Amino acid sequence: MAIAKAERLMNLALCLLGTRRPLSKRELRESIEAYVETFGPDRGTAGSDDSFNRMFERDKDDLRELGLVIETVESLDGEVGYLARRDSNRLPPITLDAEEAAALGLAAKVWQQARLAGAASGALQKLRAAGLPEDVDPYEAHGALEPRIPVHEAAFEPLMLACRDRRPVAFDYRKANAAHPEPRHVEPWALECWRGHWYLAGFDRDRGAERVFRLSRITGKVRSRGGRFTAPVPDVVTVRETVAGWAGETADRSALIRLRADAGYPLRAKATAVRELGDGWDELEIPYGHGLDAWLVEFGPDVVVLEPAELRADVVDRLRAVAKG
Repeated sequence: MAIAKAERLMNLALCLLGTRRPLSKRELRESIEAYVETFGPDRGTAGSDDSFNRMFERDKDDLRELGLVIETVESLDGEVGYLARRDSNRLPPITLDAEEAAALGLAAKVWQQARLAGAASGALQKLRAAGLPEDVDPYEAHGALEPRIPVHEAAFEPLMLACRDRRPVAFDYRKANAAHPEPRHVEPWALECWRGHWYLAGFDRDRGAERVFRLSRITGKVRSRGGRFTAPVPDVVTVRETVAGWAGETADRSALIRLRADAGYPLRAKATAVRELGDGWDELEIPYGHGLDAWLVEFGPDVVVLEPAELRADVVDRLRAVAKG
């Protein structure tokens, strides 16, 4: 079956590349042997016509996924035709030096433990075919460190595809200070990994503004929505800078907290001063910026805010909201 499908896709690609005018579904059905053998010429039953249409659409999508640019052209009488122009499917020679090939190899290694591993390996194979120097091995070790980006969230792949295709999505999202998730409708822009967590930046339709979402707080499935984006996509999406600001990375003040001696290691890593209090508690001085209250709530009873007063009040309010459910 795999060989038959590969042969069918190859014949379809050659047919679309070899024509000088758009070919209709009927013409393609009568020209490609695999379609004729499976469904017969374009005079079958309604069931066979529907089956052919589904197979043709899948084959067309598979070819586009492989990189073939297929144009859809409507004639004056309303008939839809397809073709793949040679000038649209011809790439210039690719020349990579050793450093550029090494960078691509490292980028591919990043995804070897994710579901993008196949795509990354396939991309390198295409570069080989396009002229990547044979004496350059992109997978060769270039140091003692092996780059890895963990992708454990089920929401990653559908959101990555939605960002690529500029497709609106909907999902349920639980904020740090909320006990239950709430529906969000988002126009996704970009994904970025920061401090071991994946974040999505996009336009929140419900709030009419840009928002950043942590993928680990998305519950349930990511659902695609029809239609186009309603807000312009910025040229530069600063996911990391936004998250860093919320996490207090751009802080210009300090906060004083009590922390259990065997807990809160991320807080200890940020601390500018640590003092042992005894009885299983330490006192930490940490940078204080926007969003620190939401982060402290995640540590629950292991953290007590001493000062400033407004930070303590914000943390208490968030904890009460969670307790009320």
